[in-house]
Amino acid sequence: MFFVDTIETPGLGNRSYLAGGVRSAVVVDPPRDIDRVIAAAAVRGVRIVAVVETHVHNDYVTGGLELARVTGAAYLVPAAAEVSFRRTPVADGDTAPVDDGIALRAVATPGHTPHHTSYVLEEGGRAVAAFTGGSLLIGSVGRPDLVEPRLTSALARAQHASVHRLADELDDAVAVLPTHGFGSFCSSSRTEGTSSTIGAERKHNAALVKDVDTFVAELLAGLDDVPAYYAHMGPANTTGPAPLDLTPPPRAGAQDIARRLAAGEWVVDLRSRVAFAEGHVAGSFNFEGEGQLATYLAWLIPWGRPVTLLADTADELAHAQRELTRVGIGRPVAAATGGPGSWVSDPRELRSFPRADFADLASARRRGEEPVVLDVRRTMERRDGAITGSVHIPVHELPGRLDEVPPGVVWVHCAGGMRAAIAASLLDAAGREVVAVDDGFASAAAAGLTVTVPRPATDDASAAA
Repeated sequence: MFFVDTIETPGLGNRSYLAGGVRSAVVVDPPRDIDRVIAAAAVRGVRIVAVVETHVHNDYVTGGLELARVTGAAYLVPAAAEVSFRRTPVADGDTAPVDDGIALRAVATPGHTPHHTSYVLEEGGRAVAAFTGGSLLIGSVGRPDLVEPRLTSALARAQHASVHRLADELDDAVAVLPTHGFGSFCSSSRTEGTSSTIGAERKHNAALVKDVDTFVAELLAGLDDVPAYYAHMGPANTTGPAPLDLTPPPRAGAQDIARRLAAGEWVVDLRSRVAFAEGHVAGSFNFEGEGQLATYLAWLIPWGRPVTLLADTADELAHAQRELTRVGIGRPVAAATGGPGSWVSDPRELRSFPRADFADLASARRRGEEPVVLDVRRTMERRDGAITGSVHIPVHELPGRLDEVPPGVVWVHCAGGMRAAIAASLLDAAGREVVAVDDGFASAAAAGLTVTVPRPATDDASAAA
């Protein structure tokens, strides 16, 4: 009897899979921290005989090469993927034995990348699950614009054809097991649900219910921003990632933290946005360890800039270090725990700023105040509605556009509070007076603020609703 275990990486919105039988198993799209995969195999009591990649990933550093080396498993990578390490090339129709009566069959599904390959798990010759990587997602498909702009339209059409191929070849009951689509920016649109089948997707997935021209037009029109760090993931994965280093970084004292800040290094406070607003080291940035730390820190930081981490506990530091290695941010140069009072030599080096909700913003406006309202959501989000008079600078663009924020007290908001906290810390570090709106955007209209759909503008940074 076959099994499939899911290994989730929620911070990146991805899943990896361990699948097999009684004695042996295969791993699909493994994360960089392979100890989780090895532990899952140990629980099952199975030997990993193959590690497979659906494609060269753009959103995280793979652990596939190292996992294959450590376990002695075959490393199956699509033949058309240009990589500089030894692998077992896989072409359409190739099969690989997994366990008695259980095998994996490769199905070429270009679209997310030109070489993308899905894998069908078969038991007794019958398809039971499809590992669809970045092709057929739950209610969506993988985005086709991450490889080369000139290929985007052609890849979108290929994506439509690939999804139809899977639906045509597989029975309704076959489980759909994608790598992306659980919050990953590799998904072409927002996905709902955590499980699906070919039959369910045949009824609801846009790629399967719309003609190719309509599907492609809507897909291309709805593509969201691409995280900047994606540019570094593909090259890392094609050259072969180095083994993971999770050894604890050196401990930083107050003078060391001050020295690193003065040198222009990034000091990242992992505490909650509530704690950070109440008191933090001047010049530090707030990226909550329990939020989408890896995505947003990797997106905003100048690539290769040294990072010092601050946290309440050593466990929180270890968790953050693990998260960051998944997106290619190496071992932090230093770290500290204990709280802001121990991170500075002089209490005057601590800063704070107020938090508020949309009702507070509405009250400020009624009192005749004229705060700068800064919307740091992505452009796609803002299209659905924005606060009248707000300035728009997506949080991932803010480090390079701080001089575009108008003078005055800045009330910064996003959709829920996490990105607003990041933006507030960036503004605070730049010496601006800031209020972090820690509230859901759905509350804005109910609080009495006018929310309208912005008109298209050539300079979105100054577009007002």
